[in-house]
Amino acid sequence: MSKCAPQYALRYLSNAFKSFFKKTQGFPKFKKKGQHDSFTLDGAIHIEYRKIKVPVIGRIKTYEILPTGYKPKSVTISKQADKWFISWKIDAEATQTEKKQEFVGVDLGINHLATLSTVEIFNGVKSYKKYESKLGRMQYLNRHKLRGSNNYRKAQIKIARLHQKIANIRKDTLHKITTYISKNHAVIGIEDLNVSGMLANGKLSKAISDMGFYEFRRQLEYKTQLYGSKLVIVGRYYPSSKTCSQCGAKKSSLSLSQRFFQCDHCGFECDRDVNAAINLKQEAVRLTVLACGLDSADTFRMKQEEKAGSC
Repeated sequence: MSKCAPQYALRYLSNAFKSFFKKTQGFPKFKKKGQHDSFTLDGAIHIEYRKIKVPVIGRIKTYEILPTGYKPKSVTISKQADKWFISWKIDAEATQTEKKQEFVGVDLGINHLATLSTVEIFNGVKSYKKYESKLGRMQYLNRHKLRGSNNYRKAQIKIARLHQKIANIRKDTLHKITTYISKNHAVIGIEDLNVSGMLANGKLSKAISDMGFYEFRRQLEYKTQLYGSKLVIVGRYYPSSKTCSQCGAKKSSLSLSQRFFQCDHCGFECDRDVNAAINLKQEAVRLTVLACGLDSADTFRMKQEEKAGSC
């Protein structure tokens, strides 16, 4: 066995304790065999057409064509269901893409995954809801199998494959939406959602988990840097749904069942999610102007055009 595997394990343990003492994560737990199996290696790594050479193990044949011309410092080998995957990090330069819209607000929800201030709507795939009955049936048939037997292991592999399929469908949808938003919008305003608090609601926790709000924000954070955009996180307690996007009047209460917003002050009527997205856009404009020390959004737009012209 390579010396790198236990060394990286200790490094990850050190990072976990640092996060624990900073109170950003909980106390680290021991890794269990059969759950998220992975290890990291570094040293002499050579990438070929369909082979990769790693220390101690030697050459590994892959089913996919590998990108050549890179020199990774380390690789991570992980197991998902009954398949093994190898991955490595490479340096990627930021590319400035042409933006169709300067500012945009993104409101996340359960009925629609993302609603933009441009009235564009992206629906969530809801992969877990689609395969929930099949998954429950497979787990029900596996309830009386002897733990550790061959039939038990075969059934566990089938269940793991279905879990992986559900996760891959969700990731594919999130990647397509976040890539489109990051490439075509210069400044993106999104709300700082308390996802862990939202999951405490027993009636909505399953639907919220199936959407993947945290993964949506995580992908936006690094893709905006990759495509030359800017992500603005609006405060958690900003009343985006209760505030009228036209006159700024705020409602005292607004239940989740009211899907249509109607202002009592000016009579403005709009879809609830679209109204929230417009408010997030306006707040993102205000925060961006304040952060840059400018007087208006037009000045910020001129600065961006001058920067793009100089590049």
